[in-house]
Amino acid sequence: MKASELRQKSHEDLSTLLIELAKDRFTLQMQKGTGQLSNTSQVKKVRRDVARVQTVLNEKMARA
Repeated sequence: MKASELRQKSHEDLSTLLIELAKDRFTLQMQKGTGQLSNTSQVKKVRRDVARVQTVLNEKMARA
């Protein structure tokens, strides 16, 4: 997910995406903790996507 794609989305879309990513992150962390996750790099990707969405949301709030 690129930041340029995120900047084109509305505030509401970004908020719902952030909630979905947070749920995904929690699920992946639980799978990692129980040893069910085979591709552990997914946790890092989701964590960075969460940070990217939060950054774009903060940029939008600063402009408004």
